[in-house]
Amino acid sequence: MRPLRHLLGSESYSKVTRVTKLTRVTRVTILADLADFRVIPSIEALRQRDGVRALESRYGAEATVKALRAGAERLRARIGAGEHLAQPAEAIETLAGDALTRRSRGSLRPVINATGVVLHTNLGRAPLADVAIARVSAVAAGYSNLEYDLELGARGSRTVHAESLLTSITSAEAAVVVNNNAAAALLILSGIAAGRDVVISRGELVEIGGGFRVPDIMRLSGAVLREVGTTNRTRVTDYTAAVSPATAMFLRVHPSNFRIEGFTERPSLAQLVGIARAMHVPVVEDIGSGCLLDDIRGEPSVQASIAAGVDLVCFSGDKLLGGPQAGIIVGRQALIARLRSHPLMRAIRADKVTFALLEATLAEYASGHAAHTVPVQRMLHAGADEIEARAQAVADQLTSAGWRVSLMSGSSAVGGGSAPGLELATVLVALERDGQSATDTARWLRSLDPPVIARIEHDRVLLDLRTVLPGQDDLLVSLLAHDS
Repeated sequence: MRPLRHLLGSESYSKVTRVTKLTRVTRVTILADLADFRVIPSIEALRQRDGVRALESRYGAEATVKALRAGAERLRARIGAGEHLAQPAEAIETLAGDALTRRSRGSLRPVINATGVVLHTNLGRAPLADVAIARVSAVAAGYSNLEYDLELGARGSRTVHAESLLTSITSAEAAVVVNNNAAAALLILSGIAAGRDVVISRGELVEIGGGFRVPDIMRLSGAVLREVGTTNRTRVTDYTAAVSPATAMFLRVHPSNFRIEGFTERPSLAQLVGIARAMHVPVVEDIGSGCLLDDIRGEPSVQASIAAGVDLVCFSGDKLLGGPQAGIIVGRQALIARLRSHPLMRAIRADKVTFALLEATLAEYASGHAAHTVPVQRMLHAGADEIEARAQAVADQLTSAGWRVSLMSGSSAVGGGSAPGLELATVLVALERDGQSATDTARWLRSLDPPVIARIEHDRVLLDLRTVLPGQDDLLVSLLAHDS
């Protein structure tokens, strides 16, 4: 016979022990509660049900039994709270099935980004181009020449992948790809400046997000930080005064996630390269966002840095470039060769999925089609008139479905630490629901499948279609109309 504590659960058992000396009526009530708990079937009895057998066939016996036990505990809590359940076995089966479905779906799920933040770090940054998805599907589904030279029929090097496209687009001598831009910066500092001085302006000692700071990466690499100038003003003479036989490089970091305005001074890139050449010091630039098109205000392009004579430039693959997460380094052949041979390279190397996605994305830039085919670029170049037409169509359909909808002017953001302060004119869909606050509506939107991530301003839920993929407009309307 099952112990009383197990039948009741610890909370109900405590109640029983506290009232043993009370009246007969109280004891009868507790015994009635006990009878309610007994309606919960055993796990073995539940496993005989056809629906549960189907769950075991799909998800395995062990996982199904765990889900059944969790469902039984939830039912026990509901009964303890006074709820009457006519079909407890069916309820447990449903709870278990829902839990197993959620687990099999995984914790990483696709969402509809209606925030208007194009490079939303929390939502995975850059959505990938269709051609990139097709390429990675073909490469990842089978074997590939990741480290195999097809011409020689012998082992090759993965570091050559994407290099020809990168050098063609940027006019750099060579290129190498690692798994993210922080790793790229670490590799450069470790491979070229370990134990030596790195001269950097105090105003460029930035935090790149997630608590990671440039000085931290520098210490990890073994390089010695030599900060010059002040937060708001650094001159050419500050760099020249810091040069010594121990100087390994001038490091320039683009402060992509903030701006300093007003009483400021900073050497131009041409000035910095000029004094570096005269003093035989290489210049390394971390431009972060990886802009390959020169029409985004406030963001330096990789091509411009190479043209200015910068020796090494590193940047991210999943920001303005619109590709996969990657750290890309382009620049002088001799320096790239040193990085390729560094022991750290193996620890941070990119995999075949990254190379497939990156090459397909870069090919769109090489062909001149990126502004139309790379989602990030398409979103950034979308005009307010185009977005307004889409917003009006969505608003009309949602109004017909019973929502209170209005359109309003607003602005989108680039995000991802790129182009701070740059506002993109847009048209927003404002949603209101009877008897529901904006916070509750936003929470409800997140509960949909797929979840819809909106933003709240002035107690209104706002949808910015700039970041809703064009093919998702109908899905968005269907989700909101069906469940409204």
